[in-house]
Amino acid sequence: MKKTTTAGMPRRMFLGAAVTAAGLALSGCGGGAAPAAGGNVELNFVYWGDANRAKMTDAAIKVFEEKNPGITVKSEYQDSGPYADKLATRFAGGNPPDVLNMANRSLLEYAQRGTLADLRSMPELDLANIPDTIQSRGEVDGKLFGLATGVTTIGMVVNKTITDQAGVTIPDDKTWSWEDYAKFATEVTQKTGGKVYGAGYDVATETGPILFARQRGEDFYTKDNKLGVSEETIRDWFQYSVDLREAGGYPPAGFFEQIGGSAAQSYLAKGTVASQIIPINNYKAYNEAAGGNVVLLRMPGETTLERRGYSADPSMLWSIAAKSKHPKEAAKLLNFLVNDADGAAETLTQRGVPINPEIAEAIKPKLSKDDTAFVDMVAAIQEDELAPAYVYPKGASVVADTLKQLATEVEFGRITPADAAKTFLEKSNAAINK
Repeated sequence: MKKTTTAGMPRRMFLGAAVTAAGLALSGCGGGAAPAAGGNVELNFVYWGDANRAKMTDAAIKVFEEKNPGITVKSEYQDSGPYADKLATRFAGGNPPDVLNMANRSLLEYAQRGTLADLRSMPELDLANIPDTIQSRGEVDGKLFGLATGVTTIGMVVNKTITDQAGVTIPDDKTWSWEDYAKFATEVTQKTGGKVYGAGYDVATETGPILFARQRGEDFYTKDNKLGVSEETIRDWFQYSVDLREAGGYPPAGFFEQIGGSAAQSYLAKGTVASQIIPINNYKAYNEAAGGNVVLLRMPGETTLERRGYSADPSMLWSIAAKSKHPKEAAKLLNFLVNDADGAAETLTQRGVPINPEIAEAIKPKLSKDDTAFVDMVAAIQEDELAPAYVYPKGASVVADTLKQLATEVEFGRITPADAAKTFLEKSNAAINK
């Protein structure tokens, strides 16, 4: 029987089929293009990211411009929080970017408001090699409004230099439980005399509880665009961090500040925490920032709870604004982002494994040891049947904001995990699909 991934996608379709020299010209799948009619066209391209991502993206854009004379690209990037606000302001003001990053939590809302273009209606965009399962993550009411920027997931990174110096053994990530992780984190704090906290992950970002809910047999968001996570699961998610803090494995309230989202700015790089949850496509950046002895692990609980928590969740998607003044050129840029091997050679796995299997295969020889480790983990995760994943419902941005607000209240002890969970369900259900 053919091994499958989420929703029955063959594993080779997820990571990239073997490609013969005749099947893929490494000079790129996008090819050159004639100058835009009427002179030069400038596209506005806005995305979420840091300076390192911007450097790689700019290199890819240069390739696009060389292959498409007559089209120039003005790009802008922003950190995660300000990005969402900036995007909302741009759309509200009637001046949206031509090509943009769209968050999972916002796709349905933007699509149903008519602000995004149906990508299948654009002949300049070739979707022939994009697996149906990947396309389904951007579908709303039978139309395609977003394409995953890459395939990735979250994982745990541990600074092995710290654990070796402390004499703490890192558990086996193929079998460890959440209880094992708590014991490990607490031991690190104790054996470093409190100079390093064993755990430093973000409680307030929904990727954690989404995976945690799946492990417990629940869909955080359901197929019919509703909230499916239980009050008990949200309570336990909050309670876990409270218990870990009280045991000493997690930093005290107020420890974390707004320092930016890059690996270089992280507490893992500073050496004040020994482990952190990250999007695993950023493993290379974290390893380099923290000194080169960081190990990449699967999330706890994957083999000890009801089912796997992993799925094919893109962190972001590519979209085109419905009111783009240059829709054909915008579609050419998006086609380049997903189908051009030369462009992918510049960005590699910065946004995850490329969604076009041929492009994923083409960049393999160019990958570093760290990026290969990330790709190998994605492959290994697909060995077992994974839970399905669905388009986030309208109002998911409110759900995410509510989680952040309540996580802060729990952190400072102003509300109990049980009360926070109750409030979370009430506010989230009130916002869903409204």
